[in-house]
Amino acid sequence: MIRLENIQFGYVKSKRLFDDVTLTMEPGHIYGLLGKNGAGKTTLLKIMTGLLFPNAGNATILSENASLRKADALQNLYFLQEEMYVPHLKIAQFEAAYAPFYPNFSHEQFEYYLSEFELAGAPNYLDKLSHGQKKKALIAFALATNTQILIMDEPTNGLDIPSKSTFRKLMASAADDSRLVLISTHQVRDLHSLIDMVAILDNGHMLLNASTYEITQKLLFDVDDSRTTEGTVFYTEETPRGNYQVKENVNGLDSNLDLELLFNAAMMKKNEIANLFK
Repeated sequence: MIRLENIQFGYVKSKRLFDDVTLTMEPGHIYGLLGKNGAGKTTLLKIMTGLLFPNAGNATILSENASLRKADALQNLYFLQEEMYVPHLKIAQFEAAYAPFYPNFSHEQFEYYLSEFELAGAPNYLDKLSHGQKKKALIAFALATNTQILIMDEPTNGLDIPSKSTFRKLMASAADDSRLVLISTHQVRDLHSLIDMVAILDNGHMLLNASTYEITQKLLFDVDDSRTTEGTVFYTEETPRGNYQVKENVNGLDSNLDLELLFNAAMMKKNEIANLFK
């Protein structure tokens, strides 16, 4: 559904942001796109959706050249950007204006999502709502579009703790085998139980693109080296509860994926992690 082949891009010719980004994403998964601030996550999302054009390489979405932004592709794609623009419209007016662009939009689902976010019947205009309320209204609309591809950039920014829990619940219920969901974030704790594919962007290329199952098959997330002393240690973090480690899973042991530890390990041992997942 989304394919990036040898993408090169830079806002100025003298400095490239991407040297050679190659990535394939398929339906039936919730992807988490991780990277440091300034790594180019938002820029990459805009290239995927045809809002920016690569200097070289090909970006394909739903078998179409993303740069062409064809109507039949756009009606099956929704991109919720971090920088929110909301018009001076009430929620019902916003739905009436924008829902017709999406053939699979569901009014019933929209009402349900708004209710779950405690926005049902909100009387105010969208631009008069708080930042968190605006975000929840737009998330509800995005889910109700039922597009084949749903891309979200930092969707949990501005949400309080209960709303983040509601977000995870709604995302899990909205995902299915025909839908591709891509979430870019630096708040990895918010996605811990949600995503099943992890992509890490670093230094102009994809450092890692693997399923959570594959990650826990190859890496062991352990405390105090308690189960095995074998395998290369990629990262250690001291905490009041003990020393957390990420190491090579040479004995095939089971462990729970920790996205924050994984990201830190990938940043500390870039070549080693990249080679492990080739």
